[in-house]
Amino acid sequence: MTDFNEQESATEKNIEGSRFREEVYSKVVRAGKRTYFFDVKSTRSDEYYFTITESKKRTDNSGRVHYEKHKLFLYKEDFDKFSDALIDIIDFIKTKQPNTEEQESAEMQPSYADIEFEDLTK
Repeated sequence: MTDFNEQESATEKNIEGSRFREEVYSKVVRAGKRTYFFDVKSTRSDEYYFTITESKKRTDNSGRVHYEKHKLFLYKEDFDKFSDALIDIIDFIKTKQPNTEEQESAEMQPSYADIEFEDLTK
């Protein structure tokens, strides 16, 4: 049985084979039904660029599984702009939206400050 990553790589090579040469470095992030592939690649002239691929596992009405993919190409001249925007967006979300995991954890913890001595005799 062929691994999903091997299928992904083989498909990319068939599609991009005429323009792009090799995969240099990769990171995979699995997040529920989605998988993100961060791949550094090299052009024929040995210039690096990277792709971000989102792959979502889908099941059609007949029960057959397929993968829906979306790909983003980022080139060296855009790295700084992309990085700055990504950091800005992440910082915005972290400061403007409360962390729901921390809130849920805090809500589940007993609050001993709310206990009165009368409660201890019950």
